[in-house]
Amino acid sequence: MGNSVWKDTWLITVRNIKTTIRNPFSFIPNLIISAFFLLVYEGGLSGIAQLPTFDGANYLAFILPVSIVSAAIGGAGGAGQGIVKDIENGFFSRLLLTPASRLAIVLGPIIAGMLQLFVQTILIICIGFLLGLKVETGFLGVLFVLFIAIGWGLAFAGYSAGVALRTKNAQASQSGTLIFFPLIFLSTTFVPYELIDAQWLKIAATINPTTYIFESMRTVLIDGWIFWDMMQGVIAIVVVCALTITFAAVSAKKAVARG
Repeated sequence: MGNSVWKDTWLITVRNIKTTIRNPFSFIPNLIISAFFLLVYEGGLSGIAQLPTFDGANYLAFILPVSIVSAAIGGAGGAGQGIVKDIENGFFSRLLLTPASRLAIVLGPIIAGMLQLFVQTILIICIGFLLGLKVETGFLGVLFVLFIAIGWGLAFAGYSAGVALRTKNAQASQSGTLIFFPLIFLSTTFVPYELIDAQWLKIAATINPTTYIFESMRTVLIDGWIFWDMMQGVIAIVVVCALTITFAAVSAKKAVARG
């Protein structure tokens, strides 16, 4: 049974990846926007790094996680879009008539969306190196950033898939992921927590899981191997993934019940 689930998940994931590759305009705009954010933030805000709180840190390394997380939010919509397309062309209904695992039907598009973000993150990091990015922890630190990125992408993809299964509407699925964009800015987006003046924004940043994703990446990029700072991002991913993938699974169960 277990082998069947993994085999079905693999086959559906590969199909979704092939579909994405055949339609490159489904992910290229998101990559361009994320790279644009990186260039603008680095060019317009790098002077902030002269403040004493930054302690001489490279602002490019500080702002890079913002570009990666924005790519995660934009790219997560791909999982929902793929499901909606399958529903509209009847493939989803035909898939339900097969012995394919129901869990695999949900996980396939989610994993495909996560892998799409993995590739986008590599490209964004490469752009960062071209701009002069320096990573305190070297190659292993880059791998950790990739790990955090795909974990956060998995969380968003789960939510996108859940919305798609509930609404069966492409516009609703895409719009559903956009509500997460404010999370980027209600956080330590441009300056460290200590430099946030507004008390309400400090409270928002404290309860916002995106803050811990940023700080986890920034730790390995700027400060080095600080275990607890790194683990806060991992914990945030585990909690949010548990919520969003459960949401997707429950949505799938209801979609199956409706036929």
